[in-house]
Amino acid sequence: MALSLKKGEQISLAKTSGTTLTAVRMGVGWEGIKKKGLLGFGAGREAVDLDANALMFDASGTLVDQVWFRQLQSKDGSVRHSGDNRTGDGAGDDETITIHLNRLPQNVVTVILSVNNYSGQSFNRIETAYCRLINEQGEKELARYELAGQGDHNGLIMASLKREGTDWTFKAIGAPASGRTYHDNLPDMRAHL
Repeated sequence: MALSLKKGEQISLAKTSGTTLTAVRMGVGWEGIKKKGLLGFGAGREAVDLDANALMFDASGTLVDQVWFRQLQSKDGSVRHSGDNRTGDGAGDDETITIHLNRLPQNVVTVILSVNNYSGQSFNRIETAYCRLINEQGEKELARYELAGQGDHNGLIMASLKREGTDWTFKAIGAPASGRTYHDNLPDMRAHL
C-alpha cells in the first residue's frame, strides 16, 4: 500500500520499503484538458505535454547532470527517462524516470524531480495529474503525490531524493514554478537542495 504524501512530508525510503532500495522509478501521469463543445461539436481533449525531469546536484548545489526529454539518460547511465509523451493519452504513467540509487555518483547528494508543461497551459487547467515513486524490485508503490495544486504556473518542483549516509529520503515539495523547461526553474530549486 502506498503512502499519500502532502506538501512538505517526507519518508525514509529504506524504512518504508523494509530494505535498502537500489532502484526507484518516478512515474508521472496526466490527462489532456477537457474541451467543451457547442451542441456536441468540438468536444474532446486538448493535448498537454508535461515533461518529467530529474536533476542531480552535489553538496555545493551545483547541477551535476540532468535527465529530461532532450537527454534521456544521465552521463553515467544511472538515471533513465522512458521518453517524451506529448499528449497524456492512455492509462497509467505517461512518463517515467528510473533512478538506480546504488549507481549514482557519490558526489550526487540531491535529486530534484520536477515537471514542466512544455505546451504552456497553466496547471489550473489540468484536472488530473500525479507523481508516484515505485520500488523497482517488486513494483511496490512507495509514495504518491497528487498534483492537485491550482494556479497560473506551468511548472512544478515535485519532490526531492536526498542522500543520508546509505539511505535516501523522499520529500514531497509541490512548489509552483514557471517555465516550459527545467532551465527556467533552477533558481526556484535552490531552496530545496
